[in-house]
Amino acid sequence: MRYVSMTSHNIGMNLATEQYLMNNKDFGKEPLVLFYYEEPCIIVGRNQNTLEEINHDYVKEHNIRVTRRLSGGGAVYQDLGNLCFSFVVPSDSEEFGDFKSFTQPIVNVLHQMGATSAEVSGRNDILVDGKKFSGNAMYSRNGKTFSHGTLMLDVDLSVVADALHVAKDKIASKGIKSVRSRVTNLRPYLDEKYQDIDVPTFRDELLKGLFHVDDLEEIKDKQYVVTPEDQKEIDKIYEQYYNNWDWVYGKSPEFTVKRRKHFDMGTIDARFDVKDGVIKNVKFYGDFFGPQDINQLAEKLQGVKYDHDEIAKILEAEGTQQYITGIPTAEVADLLA
Repeated sequence: MRYVSMTSHNIGMNLATEQYLMNNKDFGKEPLVLFYYEEPCIIVGRNQNTLEEINHDYVKEHNIRVTRRLSGGGAVYQDLGNLCFSFVVPSDSEEFGDFKSFTQPIVNVLHQMGATSAEVSGRNDILVDGKKFSGNAMYSRNGKTFSHGTLMLDVDLSVVADALHVAKDKIASKGIKSVRSRVTNLRPYLDEKYQDIDVPTFRDELLKGLFHVDDLEEIKDKQYVVTPEDQKEIDKIYEQYYNNWDWVYGKSPEFTVKRRKHFDMGTIDARFDVKDGVIKNVKFYGDFFGPQDINQLAEKLQGVKYDHDEIAKILEAEGTQQYITGIPTAEVADLLA
């Protein structure tokens, strides 16, 4: 087995590194295990509607990075209290969907660290005391498979509910919905000597357990370090996918948005049909007043990305008072996206 300890705390860069190593590095039959952790972020599954999974206002206010991964499954929140792991193997060495073959070695090490009630559960989760602290997803391409997962050591759980909550009457789509489970942090279940452990040390303890060594110096020859040449290619993947609006939002399945609010000067009820992240159809309803036909404004919004800033630009350029008198343009923009 070979391993990589990533140094970036940007989830997009780490996913790009994972993708690059899977597709461009050949370690023969040796599995490759990757460890990485990042600043606050939300990662949605490949087949999900991003806007349906996130609380956009909260995410924007708290500067939480949002990206989409190659693998399926549901949306997850991560911060610097979470450790991610990923196993990359030849596809013929494991059956696709057999998560236990990847997660059980992690669980075995956690048992050694005191979390004896940790267990693989269901399709792709790891539980401790019946509560979820790890979700896993899988992706295959060109004869390689990676299975990656989370390990919630000390995540700010107060953020999870706010960042991943969207009112159910706001969006209806064909995307795969996340299933919320009872979650917990792993730290309280570890032995006393690990109660003050930080994420880098936790990573190192897992590495030593996976390799059955007492010191990482014993496996220095098993470490792969990303080269400057590697990084140039990783940067390209990062821009193509994980830092690309079209990948993160535009890949969302077709969906319908309903936004309704009562203002002192009337109620606005807006309905959007969105495909590939772009507004295809808009219809306004309500008891507001305006000298111009609201359908003219609706036409201006067709073909625009369903994104707050993009919609706000159109509204500011067009001017909303001629269509919806007495309600500030900024408030209309906030309502629509």
